[in-house]
Amino acid sequence: MSQDQLKLAKEKFDRDGYAVYPDVLDASLIHEAQQHVEWLMEKNPGLRPENLGHTLLADDPFWLRLVSDDRLLDIAEQYIGPDIALFASHYISKPPFDGRPVLWHQDGSYWPLEPMNVVTLWLAVDDSLPENGCLRVIPGTQTMELQEMKTNTTTANVLESEVDPALVEEDKAVDLILRAGGVSVHHPSIIHGSEANHSPLRRCGLTIRYIPTSTLIKVPQWPSAFLLRGNAVPGINDYLPFPKFDEARHMPFQSSEEWK
Repeated sequence: MSQDQLKLAKEKFDRDGYAVYPDVLDASLIHEAQQHVEWLMEKNPGLRPENLGHTLLADDPFWLRLVSDDRLLDIAEQYIGPDIALFASHYISKPPFDGRPVLWHQDGSYWPLEPMNVVTLWLAVDDSLPENGCLRVIPGTQTMELQEMKTNTTTANVLESEVDPALVEEDKAVDLILRAGGVSVHHPSIIHGSEANHSPLRRCGLTIRYIPTSTLIKVPQWPSAFLLRGNAVPGINDYLPFPKFDEARHMPFQSSEEWK
């Protein structure tokens, strides 16, 4: 994207709480990410594919390679500055015909961060379309205070919780349609969610939660805290060492030799 396009995207985020960046990652890296999801599912047969979360990534060189890609960090830097750490990342892979919805919610209500200075990049690992359960946002709700999420287990859903439905003006929802390799960015307070996938197309997205190193993770020994760019702030967070690639334990990938 040109500097003018980057500026317009940031202006849209400031106004509406989200922005879209098409064609961020190349097809070969996205293909590896698609393979990675399949590899994770084979390694974790007890998990649904919507629940491949941050506790799995500390010993996963490809996952760290993916979230530390400079093209993603360059986008994150526009929102949180040059000193960037990973807070969490989560594949939400909705299988064909059986993919569960993510009910309307605000991300920040779940997170032990202080202050709530964080940005989410949502990477389309597959094409993300209305028919297969693309991300949906309600523009402008990033100005709302964080709400306590209410438990909802009456229907199968990914988070088993939701924001009070009375606060959701669903007629204002916008579908974020992305081709694989595209990225959307959203604010921790914006109300968002996604529908179930009843289509024959898988819909996988990777959420990546970046924080500036001045944001405190209030839970000690957080399992996905990595310094990705710039400098740590002394006394704020302890960051994990990057894992070394081991062909006996890890998925091989194009630049795996650099991770030994």
